[in-house]
Amino acid sequence: MKAHTKETQASITPIKALNILKNGNARFVNNLNANRDLLQQANETRNGQWPFATILSCIDSRTSAELIFDQGLGDIFSIRIAGNIVNTDIIGSMEYACKVAGSRLLVVLGHTKCGAVKGACDHLEMGNLTDLLSKLQPAIYQEIATRDPEKRNSSTSEFAENVAAINVKRSVTAIVERSFILEQMIEKEEIAIIGGMHDLETGQVSFYDDTFISNKNAIKKIRQQIL
Repeated sequence: MKAHTKETQASITPIKALNILKNGNARFVNNLNANRDLLQQANETRNGQWPFATILSCIDSRTSAELIFDQGLGDIFSIRIAGNIVNTDIIGSMEYACKVAGSRLLVVLGHTKCGAVKGACDHLEMGNLTDLLSKLQPAIYQEIATRDPEKRNSSTSEFAENVAAINVKRSVTAIVERSFILEQMIEKEEIAIIGGMHDLETGQVSFYDDTFISNKNAIKKIRQQIL
């Protein structure tokens, strides 16, 4: 399998990009992988890169986007940070990935048993990590299914997983709300964005269909929900 070129990247729609990732994850779950020569791909991309998707995921050592979606060199941009949180630098990276480098799909990917989420649920404070985990607090406040104060911590797995899911969905909305460039590209249907969750036990990625934003109407719907 060869690395993507400008021409192959241009032929990929946001929906097709999503299907490529879904098919790749299916191969990963079934312990299969596409036949590719990574050294050849490295040589093919030495003068340029044309990734079809950009994935924001956690730094967790078990959540490499290239592996769980069975992608090779030059296929995807991979942005990694604890808790897959969103900040200005990350959004700037996404703007470059889509507007300059031509990516068709943005993915915010959370995962089960996330250490950063658990730390935020327990209100952990430690050096610079304190500021990072504070960005997860809105998702904690938004979790209303767990009413018992004694259970609103990482020892209650359902609470922590709910927070992780909410964080992904909030991040998708935040990216669109905070980037005029990406918003305009979505309105023109040049790109799309979606959130998903990677199950560490099964390897399967479940995409949240209600977070798929691919046109002006979807952006409008998101804003109505916020209001």
